[in-house]
Amino acid sequence: MTKYGFMEEYSSFNQYIQQSIIDNWDRDALTDFKGATLQYHDVARKIEKLHIMFENSGVKRGDKIALAGRNSAAWAAAFLAAITYGAVVVPILHEFTADQMHNIVNHSDSKLLFVGDVVATEIDATKMPGLEGIFYIPDYSLILSRTDKLTYAREHLNELFGKKYPKFFRKEHINYYLDREPDELALINYTSGTTGFSKGVMLPYRSLMGNMRFAFEVLGKEINPGDNVISILPMAHMYGLSFEFLYEFLSGCHIFYLTRVPSPAIIAQAFAEVKPKIIVSVPLIIEKIIKKKVFPKIQDTKIRLLLKMPGINKKIFAKICDQVTEAFGGKFYEIIIGGAAFSQEVETFLQQIDFKYTVGYGATECGPIICYSDYKEFVPGSCGKAALGMQVKIVSTDPQNVPGEIIVKGPNVMLGYYKNDEATKQTIDEDGWMHTGDLGTMDGNGNVFIKGRSKNMLLGSSGQNIYPEEIEDRLNSLSMVSESVVIQDGDKLIGLVHPDYDAAKQMAFNNDDLTNIMEENRKLINAILPAYCRLSSIRIHEEEFAKTPKRSIKRYLYTNAE
Repeated sequence: MTKYGFMEEYSSFNQYIQQSIIDNWDRDALTDFKGATLQYHDVARKIEKLHIMFENSGVKRGDKIALAGRNSAAWAAAFLAAITYGAVVVPILHEFTADQMHNIVNHSDSKLLFVGDVVATEIDATKMPGLEGIFYIPDYSLILSRTDKLTYAREHLNELFGKKYPKFFRKEHINYYLDREPDELALINYTSGTTGFSKGVMLPYRSLMGNMRFAFEVLGKEINPGDNVISILPMAHMYGLSFEFLYEFLSGCHIFYLTRVPSPAIIAQAFAEVKPKIIVSVPLIIEKIIKKKVFPKIQDTKIRLLLKMPGINKKIFAKICDQVTEAFGGKFYEIIIGGAAFSQEVETFLQQIDFKYTVGYGATECGPIICYSDYKEFVPGSCGKAALGMQVKIVSTDPQNVPGEIIVKGPNVMLGYYKNDEATKQTIDEDGWMHTGDLGTMDGNGNVFIKGRSKNMLLGSSGQNIYPEEIEDRLNSLSMVSESVVIQDGDKLIGLVHPDYDAAKQMAFNNDDLTNIMEENRKLINAILPAYCRLSSIRIHEEEFAKTPKRSIKRYLYTNAE
């Protein structure tokens, strides 16, 4: 059976998971970097045990099961267990604050919660009254149980498993819940953790299926069973979940989890040891490695002179390309960048050396893929063409030259926002087009060029979504702040603040006083923000920020942190 046949033969997403486990039974599946390895049959065993626990504790199909923890093999197995049981998975970014997690668990009506080691110490079960139980992800032990059924099921799990499979648990025993309705809800992915801005994106099985069909179509000839990949981006986000985990698991790959903060040093070490076949990342991770490992080497005076010599420079560029390729393990087919644009400096450099990279475009609401082109066809500066099954349009009088809103349609598009009909109607129009809020152009060949994000989302260094309006909203409520804009400078967030000079004058505050007040404000706001969206500094902006006729700040004027 070919991989393409595999995708066409089954009409159920969970059937894909089931078939991959059976086909790859004795292959390595999930490894915690510098830790233990689970083979596909080990994953199947963990799934089966969790299914027994769900069944005996009264979990029904369609019930919500939340997951909050760092990427790990145990997280991945818990996700697979929940979805193949027919539960609706609610992945939560482990870097959210405790209050944000409480909000998501409550809003999603989650019945069970799986938490990692850090999260376990931060959350307060009393603030999540609807939960029936909390599990500790590393070993699935029970932290909290509010029903006798759940307590019994966990305490007698090995006994229940032994009764069901008295001899051996074999591949022929696998019998997962098979989704048959394309619009059946598979998971709810929250775009943010705060109450005011939180939107639960409802992704149906057809969205997961659409993303997988796309991945098999464009990478199926390159990615094979047994290939190594590294999961760097949070699996709680659709980009990391779909293209660093689900696609690779369905392909029979061996997935490595860093299980710790993905610093450039750890990532570089993992690339060298694992030698991944495909790399999926965000710009900041790639840029950090290139700036740290590659740029210093080409600053040498002799190298710079050679780069100016026609004929010679090609050989030098080829050698540099080999070195950059080696920095990422040396065996990858291509690096796929998503989530944000490259810095001009790095992208120009990668083009010069003919590096195998491409930039895609997506949104949580599409699970996530919208646009992509293979590196061989990729047009620099673009984010590819409409992906398999997707339609993309630019709402503009002249889509090639005048930026307009990017709207999309196709199987990947969400059902809507959970418990938020108003936001759903604002995003998906009557004709089924989803309005991304992003601005772009499209050339005559269908290549899409992002020109700005009207949603203003920033991207953290590990792929976290950062919504500056949320931070600004809190910042504006603090002492002596009139208005603010949060911008990104590399992997740092900076708050630009226009002080309330009228109030300062009344209080006889000078500039030094205002500087000290802003530093105190920074400490106050950072205490209530997740680590990835804390401000590294607050800069005073003496002039009032420029506004549109609707009195919105012209944010694009201030995105350059210099």
